[in-house]
Amino acid sequence: MKATEQRLMSVYGRLYDTYGPRYWWPGDTPFEIAIGAILTQSVSWSNVEKAIGALKENNALSPGTIAAMDTDALASHIRPTLYFNMKAKKLQAFCRHLLDHYGGDMAALGDRPLAALRKELLGLYGVGPETADSILLYALEKPSFVVDAYTRRIFSRYGLVPPDISYHDLRAIFTERLPEDTALYNEYHALIVTLGKECCAARSPRCGECPLDEECRKRYL
Repeated sequence: MKATEQRLMSVYGRLYDTYGPRYWWPGDTPFEIAIGAILTQSVSWSNVEKAIGALKENNALSPGTIAAMDTDALASHIRPTLYFNMKAKKLQAFCRHLLDHYGGDMAALGDRPLAALRKELLGLYGVGPETADSILLYALEKPSFVVDAYTRRIFSRYGLVPPDISYHDLRAIFTERLPEDTALYNEYHALIVTLGKECCAARSPRCGECPLDEECRKRYL
């Protein structure tokens, strides 16, 4: 195993030993998980839970209902999330695509090859790389690694990547050096998020509580 692979798996092991399995991503169905992936852009998960709860209470959590709903009415249901007017349009774009091309069936969507499906999702209004990879990994159980601000912060402080690394290049660090394993990708990303929330904050990180503290190169704090 090469040095970078060893370091990545060492980090994974330390995080798993510290935090245990994360059972992420929460959601009752693949469709609900996909909706959550769109809603969580720029907002905490607690706000997403409120929005999804409102959709359920109004019997609006289905592709057909979301696609046909008045956009302002949909936005009012997801008001707990930031940019709810824009996100309402994103949800409708995703649902209309799902209905038009797959009869509203997430399983049919997931039958496509990974590379083609990722390109397809990235072509939808409001779906960027992190959202696409979240839908692929968590809703469709495809081996597509998700990276985010936590990933960039943690691994740049750890000394593995530059702080301004692109999404594409950061994702490639993981996909090219780890086994192509959906369960591993799922757990790894969830553990990274946990570390970011628990210890590796953008400001005033709690380094003494971090399971990576002894190896971390970020010592200017």
